[in-house]
Amino acid sequence: MQPLSLDAFGEPLHRFNAFTASVCNLNPTSRGHVRLRSPDPTEAPRILANYLSTPADRRVAADSLRLTRHIVGMPALARFQPQEVKPGLQFQTEDELARLAGDIGTTIFHPVGTCRMGRADDVNAVVDARLRVYGVSGLRVVDASVMPSITSGNTNAPTLMIAERAAEWVLAER
Repeated sequence: MQPLSLDAFGEPLHRFNAFTASVCNLNPTSRGHVRLRSPDPTEAPRILANYLSTPADRRVAADSLRLTRHIVGMPALARFQPQEVKPGLQFQTEDELARLAGDIGTTIFHPVGTCRMGRADDVNAVVDARLRVYGVSGLRVVDASVMPSITSGNTNAPTLMIAERAAEWVLAER
């Protein structure tokens, strides 16, 4: 719950009293990717978030909007006379709600898995169990990108633990 309303992060606040109900899918099944555009390291990569690309994630999005509407319709909030701005009460079907959730949804800045950890025979693995990059001597990846899947919560604490373990391994190899 946020005590504000705006069209998108970074945009000005709306000029009316409002709150924004936020829902986060803690176990998304959709998968995106990051790809190099060229061998030039200064060129930004191609990023495809691929949000809501699975039926399960679209169902969670639609159900989340329905649950939010139910909560806002409770007697405790009635005196505030809340009105839905987006997506709008005229939208009710699963397909409409999933599509509109995609229109108003945004990242919460916790991407993981772009350099996932895994066994050497896993074609999608970039690093081994000690965070060493396969095929590149002396290089480790030490951040949330090594997580094979996202944690069910904020990624900060697990990332700190990854860094602590990597520091131990590096120091032990000196």
